[in-house]
Amino acid sequence: MANKKILVVDDEKNIVKLIASRLKANNYEVVAACEGLYAIKMAHEEKPDLIILDIMMPAGNGLSVFKNLQDSVATAFIPVIFLTACASEETRKQALEMGAKDFITKPFNAEELLLKVKKALAEA
Repeated sequence: MANKKILVVDDEKNIVKLIASRLKANNYEVVAACEGLYAIKMAHEEKPDLIILDIMMPAGNGLSVFKNLQDSVATAFIPVIFLTACASEETRKQALEMGAKDFITKPFNAEELLLKVKKALAEA
């Protein structure tokens, strides 16, 4: 069986590297984008099994990227986990009401992220 592909979207390159190395160590294939518009393009081209998405980014915040993905037949089915420094309860509630699989705030626990990734992929 092919490894699951995960698109990691964050404008902080160190966060992308950290998440990617942890995911790769757990046999996931990782593709990355560092801003919103590119993330949408990558989601259509790469067809990932899951997207880990930051909220505060240049060129399209994570909530608008998520809405755009949901509005496209090609990407609407892809589960999304938000991983963000935006810790407001209002933002968390909005993301989950929009259909996000989970919402994790930075700084994050890598083991918790892996558990949430496995859970989201199992439900997909």
